[in-house]
Amino acid sequence: MLPQITITRFSAARSLTFLLLFLTSAFASQAQQQPVTWPAGKSGFTAKLMNIEAATNEIFRYSTTLHNGSASAKIYEFKTDIPFGWTIAYKVDGNQVTSINMDAGKTQDIAIEINATATASPKKYKVPIRAVSGSDTLSLNLEAVVKGSYSLTLSTPTGRLSDEVTSGSQKELQLTVKNTGTLPLNDLQVTAQLPTGWESTFEPASIKQLEAGKTVDVKATVKVPDKTIAGDYAANFTATNSNTNSQIAFRLAVKTSLLSGWMGILVILLAIGIVYYLIRKYGRR
Repeated sequence: MLPQITITRFSAARSLTFLLLFLTSAFASQAQQQPVTWPAGKSGFTAKLMNIEAATNEIFRYSTTLHNGSASAKIYEFKTDIPFGWTIAYKVDGNQVTSINMDAGKTQDIAIEINATATASPKKYKVPIRAVSGSDTLSLNLEAVVKGSYSLTLSTPTGRLSDEVTSGSQKELQLTVKNTGTLPLNDLQVTAQLPTGWESTFEPASIKQLEAGKTVDVKATVKVPDKTIAGDYAANFTATNSNTNSQIAFRLAVKTSLLSGWMGILVILLAIGIVYYLIRKYGRR
């Protein structure tokens, strides 16, 4: 009888725990869905996140809200002081603006996008934003934390971007992938865009991690189909991951094989011999 009572109490305690977790989650969700309340007659400028961290080639995106609490309509002009070379954009409903006309008591969501320069030093930058309407200025102090840069270069050990290959054979090309940024690059892939029917393989097939300043050699094997017409062909190679990419255009000059050349000559000589024979045989008649 005692074990049964223990099990019953455990089940009741577990059910109570699940109920409390459900109610806590429901209240938290309801609190998040409730709009921000503004004091009567007070205007304001707020942001969901004041501090955002990103690399130099990524966009710092802020979600802000502007509220006109006055009794009259106002035109707010956006102003800021950002580091030299940086760019900033204010967007309302996807459209880029420099100012906004707001009716009395109106609240408007404004997306702010900031781009740092590629040479920005890794550190925290203050980005003061102002919404100015006459003598009324609403201030918002944002922070952009630059954590470094993502960048890579795809090339060859010698810098040469052309080679020759025989029709129906395969060619090994040496490629180099270099991390030219300041942050590690993860899960790098090298791919090829080739003419129809051509095939390619890579060794290694992927690069798990490439530290800043480091280089990895990749062997690309390109297979050219039989009976490929002689001429110049473009092979585009791309090194990429989720943060950055680099591409090169490689020129491959396709040559016909020596055997194919001799076979062509033999066919021509055979045709000439047949014509000569026919002329000698029937030409006297």
